[in-house]
Amino acid sequence: MVALDLDGAGPAAHAPVGGVIRRTWIAVRGRGWEALGQLALITALYLVYRAGRLMAAGEQVRAFENARSLISWENSLQLLDETRVQSIFLGHEFLAKSANIYYATAHFTVAVAALVWLWAYRPTYYRLTRNLMVALTAAALLLHVLMPIAPPRMLPEYGFVDLAARYGPSVYGPPETDHLSNQFAAMPSLHVGWAMLLAVALIAATRAPWRWLLLAHPAITLLVVIGTGNHYWLDAMAATTLLSVAALLHPAVLAPRESDVQPET
Repeated sequence: MVALDLDGAGPAAHAPVGGVIRRTWIAVRGRGWEALGQLALITALYLVYRAGRLMAAGEQVRAFENARSLISWENSLQLLDETRVQSIFLGHEFLAKSANIYYATAHFTVAVAALVWLWAYRPTYYRLTRNLMVALTAAALLLHVLMPIAPPRMLPEYGFVDLAARYGPSVYGPPETDHLSNQFAAMPSLHVGWAMLLAVALIAATRAPWRWLLLAHPAITLLVVIGTGNHYWLDAMAATTLLSVAALLHPAVLAPRESDVQPET
């Protein structure tokens, strides 16, 4: 048994973007059936997650009660008021639309790109990242069902604004007619949890000198989910806590198989 080489990196870490894309495509072609299997697994898990979220979609009364209680908890903790973050975007259409687009697109596009790269070049880190993502998502689904919470954008009486509804684009329709998503699943924020997991995984999997810039993704994601009125501070804290617990409980974090450790080149 050996300790996990968090700095392990291969030549892909320093290759030009075009070369990385070309080599990734070659890897996908050469391991096509494996790639399809992983894609099918992730798709199935996502569909189960979406179905589970919809199970809790009818808890509107409880969701609003929980949201008001959560705001009281944040006030007692003297956390920065989310409306102060929203004020950065209000009145600045370019910033507001950019935040809405980031919220709508970056969550999945960054996840897919990161997982594909890890699968092609760092299978050890891919398996660990995939497992932690599944664990985090499953824990989040359980919380969605047990504790539905209305997002800040649905509570204008507290000064919150639905940034997407005001400036666009919006990924959600009116809650009463939106049957494709559960809008009362604010706790925890998977946007923040996934962003943090992917950034840490990519930083661990490469020695590229710019790798620490990847922390900008979870930082921007946190700013965006608060600024758009989709999450509270405690949603982000809960996601980070769940991710930390999942990582601590994962045996590969402390003692991976020797065959899993990537050789240095």
